[in-house]
Amino acid sequence: MDVDLRQLRCLVAIVDEGTFTDAALTLGVSQAAVSRTLASLERALGVRLLRRTSREVTPTPTGLRVVAHARRVLAEVEDLVRDATSGHAQLRIGYAWAAFGRHTLAFQRRWGQEHPETDLHLVRVNSATAGLAEGACDLAVVRRPVADRRFESAILGLERRLCAMAADDPLARRRSVRMADLAGRTLLVDRRTGTTTPDLWPAEARPAVEETHDVDDWLNVIATGRCVGMTADSTASQYPRPGVVYRPVRDAEPVAVRLAWWRDDPHPAVQAVMELLASLYREG
Repeated sequence: MDVDLRQLRCLVAIVDEGTFTDAALTLGVSQAAVSRTLASLERALGVRLLRRTSREVTPTPTGLRVVAHARRVLAEVEDLVRDATSGHAQLRIGYAWAAFGRHTLAFQRRWGQEHPETDLHLVRVNSATAGLAEGACDLAVVRRPVADRRFESAILGLERRLCAMAADDPLARRRSVRMADLAGRTLLVDRRTGTTTPDLWPAEARPAVEETHDVDDWLNVIATGRCVGMTADSTASQYPRPGVVYRPVRDAEPVAVRLAWWRDDPHPAVQAVMELLASLYREG
């Protein structure tokens, strides 16, 4: 089966314009060319798509379904062309759990003011590269070292580690906690994207571990008191939750916040993004 975009555009034009003559004017071809193109599409699909009388052209039931699919395909192609030829007028930054924490809103506003020619979109993708490897974004903010050699990365700043716990947990009465306070607890972690692993504790004092793959699930379980979590400061900024409190872990190493991008095809905005975010992290 061989269906091309020219055939789909012809079918949609006929339906939208109502006649072969008007479709031909819209497409800039002859009426005979419109008839031939439609006939070739119907042969390729093996179905009749339009009913043609002396007064009007109407889609068959199958034709209605094909037209709906054709509109979606043509819209996707337009998006593809726009994205490929726009001169990077759009910037998608992926993140797994939390974007830039308390700096997120300031970054969005300042980017809009300083770079109005480039539309910014933050995209949440819970993968090791926050959507970069999957093609869901142009740049990604990650909080673990980037081992994949296809990507470059740079550290933007550091964030405190916090312990997330139920509001009625005995540790919640403290202003801060230590790593040793968590050794006897059950730690809820996301091994795919999270910053916390049992290796942060000595081998003889590691907490038990349960796994999750979603920040909302992580918060819901912690709120029950069954588990505690340890996370970067950005999570607390972006995900306040009734029933959950965050306390600094005063003897834990901070979390490095990194920006990652494709090594062989960097987005032109990489340097501008790094400079703005680095300044926000320096400002605190």
